[in-house]
Amino acid sequence: MGGQLAPPVATPASDEKVAVTTVPLPQGVASGDVTSRTARIWFRTSGPARVELEWAPDGRGAELTGTRALTTSPEQSFTATVSIDNLQPATSYRYRVTARRSAALSTGQIVEETGSGTFRTAPADTRSEPVMFAWSGDLGGQKRCRDLWGGYPIFDRILQVKPDFFIMLGDTIYADDTCPSPPNVPGADFVASTLEQYRTKHRYQRGSAALQRFLEAIPVYTIWDDHEVRNNFSGLADPQMSAGRQAFLEYWPIGTPADDPARLYRSFRRGADAEVFILDTRQYRDLNAKPDGLAKTMLGTAQREWLIDSLDRSPATWKFIVTSVPLSNPKGGTVQVPGNDSWVGAMDGTGFHTELRAIIHALSKRQVRNVIWLAGDVHYTQVNAYDPNNDGTADFHEFIVGPLSAAPGLPLPPDPAFKPATLHSEGGFYNFGVITVKKTELRLEIVDDTGRTRFTYAIKAL
Repeated sequence: MGGQLAPPVATPASDEKVAVTTVPLPQGVASGDVTSRTARIWFRTSGPARVELEWAPDGRGAELTGTRALTTSPEQSFTATVSIDNLQPATSYRYRVTARRSAALSTGQIVEETGSGTFRTAPADTRSEPVMFAWSGDLGGQKRCRDLWGGYPIFDRILQVKPDFFIMLGDTIYADDTCPSPPNVPGADFVASTLEQYRTKHRYQRGSAALQRFLEAIPVYTIWDDHEVRNNFSGLADPQMSAGRQAFLEYWPIGTPADDPARLYRSFRRGADAEVFILDTRQYRDLNAKPDGLAKTMLGTAQREWLIDSLDRSPATWKFIVTSVPLSNPKGGTVQVPGNDSWVGAMDGTGFHTELRAIIHALSKRQVRNVIWLAGDVHYTQVNAYDPNNDGTADFHEFIVGPLSAAPGLPLPPDPAFKPATLHSEGGFYNFGVITVKKTELRLEIVDDTGRTRFTYAIKAL
């Protein structure tokens, strides 16, 4: 398997006469939040187990880089996210997880669960190297859940592109929707509201063979949107948020600060030419029904200031802001949860336009250039170039893609407030976006679930 990883966990002498049954880890493995020097490895065992994680550079003759031993427990749904460091930039690594079921050992029966995967670290921050990545969101909504043949076959299409990484942009589950069987694989035909039910929804998604193959090969940077809890939810006002957030963090390889373990917003560099800023548009948001104005926020003060200051300090050529909801496309509320759910100001006086306008004004004042907003949520594709000062030059762009597997939507025109020019607008199909950065050039492709490229667009850096 490439690098010279150590043999699996040795069987104790007392177990020499006991047959060992080796099976795959039930939900596979994943790598995430990879930097030039660190990575996080995720896995789940089917019960309490002692686990050994090993990693090494991916190449013949490569020596073992490190090992980590740990145990899994029901308190974290038998999941683990392990941080590994002291890695080399721009280097491919292979890792292996070997788990011995504790419960099985106590009965004299040994079940060994294994899984393996690969990832490539980012280039050093000062190194200019081509970067290609993909992103999309909205997985398993409106009863378009795991099919009986491959689960979510669109991930095989993305895997064929061989991106350096993938941004999983929200609605990783649809906790508040059902997955009837047939036509879907059984196991998620219920609405989740408790921690155990949220966990079950995540496990259901990870049962997809195509998704498991993808996560074994491509590192991910994941953020939530609303359906990890329930439709259009708003921050601490929602009593279900804590349980939904816990399950989300348990089932994705996300790095959170030790002093703020619930913080999801973060950034990462990919060499000299790209930096990605991932926003949490849910945890700190005011109620959607609150009238728009200076006192209303989607990001909260700390996250908003972090975003503006980090963008200002970033030396990267291209700066990507990951927002789960679009900038100027309306996303109306419901009787249960009234108020516009996206950034745009709505006819009823709701929305988060005032805060967005303040962010855009601050970036313009600080002359932050080459900003691309990456969005999803509305289940159609759209590309907008914004010229708020009306000088004939686009100040920033917005690329909207999705869904991966949910009811496709019909595109709506963007709100005119920031002077958008719509370069592409199309719905009716599953899709993902691919971005290639080469120093001062950026190329966008929107690709459907058959592998067909539906739109391409190129930009030169300012």
